[in-house]
Amino acid sequence: MTQVQLSDAQTTILSTACARDDGLIFPVTAPFKGGAVGNICKSLLKHGLIEEVVAADHNTVWRHDAGRGPITLKATTQAQVLLGMTQAPETTAPLTLSQHRASKQDMLIAMLSADGGATIAEITTALGWQPHTARGVISGVLKKKLGLPIISEKVEGRGRFYSLPDTEVVFKSATAAYHTQAPKL
Repeated sequence: MTQVQLSDAQTTILSTACARDDGLIFPVTAPFKGGAVGNICKSLLKHGLIEEVVAADHNTVWRHDAGRGPITLKATTQAQVLLGMTQAPETTAPLTLSQHRASKQDMLIAMLSADGGATIAEITTALGWQPHTARGVISGVLKKKLGLPIISEKVEGRGRFYSLPDTEVVFKSATAAYHTQAPKL
């Protein structure tokens, strides 16, 4: 597991939840101002230290999901291990690509890798982006940062579309490029 550096606020929320029998984040008893609790919880979710579960008590609702109903947040085993409240399980399997929640960048790469690629209109509809955002991610992130060989072609009747050749080779090069870059401060 990658070591996560927690802020004081994150530590307060996590340790309070881990100390509870049910492990729930809500209700938050610390006096945070504004949208601080929401931002802290989003960060903890991103790091896998808390997870969304169906809420049994309406006083602990984080958000409402159309399919699952009221959702709350619960501390994970990873959080308890990080805080030193429990030992890490003996066999912890690394996160595989199939278990990884797809990001918009992953979805964009999948769209461009599909047969026929994707137009800006298709990308903006699928990802909820503005056209300038889609073009910027394609040229800035995929081409320049990750070094992916994006192909741009104009086809009569369809317009300009973008695609990626040979998905397996592209994925390996993108992964290697991402992991070899030095973190920017």
